[in-house]
Order: sequence, then structure tokens, then C-alpha cells
Amino acid sequence: QVQLVESGGGLVQAGGSLRLSCAASGRTFGARGWFRQTPGKEREFVAGISWSGGITGYGDSVKGRFTISRDNAKNTVYLQMSSLKPEDTGVYTCASRRLSTYSSDMSGYIYWGQGTQVTVSS
Repeated sequence: QVQLVESGGGLVQAGGSLRLSCAASGRTFGARGWFRQTPGKEREFVAGISWSGGITGYGDSVKGRFTISRDNAKNTVYLQMSSLKPEDTGVYTCASRRLSTYSSDMSGYIYWGQGTQVTVSS
């Protein structure tokens, strides 16, 4: 049974940085992704990373500002967020899938964390 736990969320000023982590309690071999959800909007793909970490992808709105990485020895995936904007505000959730390649579609993931709140003030 795989459990994902996110941490690192909080309140930050626009232009600031925040680092999220997603730790897995069970062994995972597949890709992981980060999604976010803002009230009134559908859940949005933020970033994805392959099992090996060699392939990454980002949603258009965060390209150049966010970086996803992973440390498989610790079974943990990170999301470094820089140049944060108020529109980045939302609940960030980590997800894991069995396939080695990541997906930008949330339906491709089977394990989900509880989410961590990120609030960016103007």
C-alpha cells in the first residue's frame, strides 16, 4: 500500500520561492506528478517526472519557474517553485502511477496524497 504525503506548503509573497516534497511510505517504481487545484477551477497539471528522473515536463503556466526532481533512495519527489505569482495559489497534490513515464492527465495516476496548501500574496 503506497501512501504519499506532501509537505512544504505555506504562505509566501509574490516573487518568492517555496519547495514542496512528496514522500512515499511504500516503494514506488513509476512516475510522479504534481497537480494543483484552485477554488472554481479544475485540477491542473503542474509537473511530472519519470521514474528515472531523466524526463520531466511542466504545465505551460509554470515553465521556467518550477523544477521537479526526485531522490529515489528517499522515495521522495520535490517541486521547487520560484518567482511565485498569486495565480499559483492552490492546493498542491502529489500523485504516483505505475508506468515509468509521467502523464499530464490526472486519470493516469492511481495514488494520491492529501495535498498541501500554497498561498501566494500580492
